[in-house]
Amino acid sequence: MAAHSLQRIPSGVLGLDAILDGGFLQGGTYIIAGMPGTGKTILGNQICFHHVAHGGRAVYVTLLAETHGRLLAHLRGMAFFSEEPLASALHYVSAYRVLTGEGLTGLLDLLRKLIREHRASMLVVDGLVSASASAPNELAFKEFIHELNTLVSVIGCTTFLLTNGHSPEDVHPEHTMVDGLIELTDMLIGVRAVRELIVRKFRGSAHLRGRHVFQISPQGITVYPRSEAMLADPIAVPGEYKARALVGVPELDGMLRGGLQRGSATLIMGPSGSGKTLLGLQFLSHGANQGEPSLYFGFYESPPRLMGKGESIGLDMAGAMRGGMLEMIWQPPVELVLDALAVKILSAIRRRGVQRLLIDGLVGFKESTVHPERINRFFAAFTNELRALDVTTVFTEETRVLFGPEIETPVKGLSALVENHLFLRQVEWKGELRRVLAILKTRESGHDPSLREVIINDQGWHVGARFEGKAVLTDSRLPRPPKRRGSGGAKLPARKKPRRTE
Repeated sequence: MAAHSLQRIPSGVLGLDAILDGGFLQGGTYIIAGMPGTGKTILGNQICFHHVAHGGRAVYVTLLAETHGRLLAHLRGMAFFSEEPLASALHYVSAYRVLTGEGLTGLLDLLRKLIREHRASMLVVDGLVSASASAPNELAFKEFIHELNTLVSVIGCTTFLLTNGHSPEDVHPEHTMVDGLIELTDMLIGVRAVRELIVRKFRGSAHLRGRHVFQISPQGITVYPRSEAMLADPIAVPGEYKARALVGVPELDGMLRGGLQRGSATLIMGPSGSGKTLLGLQFLSHGANQGEPSLYFGFYESPPRLMGKGESIGLDMAGAMRGGMLEMIWQPPVELVLDALAVKILSAIRRRGVQRLLIDGLVGFKESTVHPERINRFFAAFTNELRALDVTTVFTEETRVLFGPEIETPVKGLSALVENHLFLRQVEWKGELRRVLAILKTRESGHDPSLREVIINDQGWHVGARFEGKAVLTDSRLPRPPKRRGSGGAKLPARKKPRRTE
């Protein structure tokens, strides 16, 4: 039978069905492998409870010495658990004594009897490693797997075999005989423990390959598909830039030749105290006043502090929130999952039809990933999805150097992924610190290249006069790096100017 004609069996696990292109295939046999503590039993039970909650019938067979009372006691704290289907649509059976007394033949007979007796459309066998250990030889175990595959395929009973994990280099005969292999891992990266799910094999269906982070909470297991795989194909192809979105600072909108392109991404970069967040709040406030649903997402400042900051320059942030035009999401940067951040932002955008987005502090994304090499691919996929949703996005990023001509960015290569790039800095000018604005880039649009002073007061965020004469950002008289020294600390000889020949 062709795979496309087989019915899908949703797992009910958030994120997992997206990875599996809709769920498991009816009548298939799938191995879920992982070392103790990775979440195999929770995953198997969560799938069963979802299945019976939607009209299915399931049998959960254990080959371990653990009692069902203890197993259910651990599950009662999970949101998916319910007493109602127990002993009616969901049956727990211990086959430990049958396996030890009658071997694989007795176990197969018991499974056949349980499926027919309870009219089960789903079977979970927890502890396949015990069945493997009790087999007299490898051939006997292969025959057991083959007979079980044939049985559940004919009846249409989707089956999950839970077993201990193996290293990827190990080849086990049962892996070649089943329809799918899902591996759960729990590893330490530095001091941080990270759980990941890998679909090693999924016969007859497309799926998202690679590692996907998952978490276990009182809600059960939640899987976060890797964003650059999940968003590889945007929901729509961004069209030509035609409309503009005003920032709300008249002088800046003039420098941008009418504001930002709608559906574009803009990076505002500058050191602490240069006015990045206030400019972003101005952008959101102006949109909210125009009836455009707006969203703030940040890591370091709570909504009450942000509202106070906005009010200090005349922005009615509280009124915009009461009117439903502005939402603020604060995500303290502790033990975060990179892909979970993308899910939270995109969910909020779709829920409210957000048109303007401010992401305040990109370094929070960088710190949330356990695989730093992902960050650029992540932002490429994420910004493409935002464009496809026609969201005008502003990112802020803090530079580390407060003064001087050097610019160091925490997230390398991000400038190439955005349409517009604004730079803010504080410079020393006639014995005072002044804020300076420069537009470094606007894609497919002209802009005013002059350096302008930024003035922030209780009347708002303003762009003042242009700086004349002195190169305030690149002046060679700004602090320079220390002189080069040799390995022993001695000064290196100064370079001699080449002798001029007549």
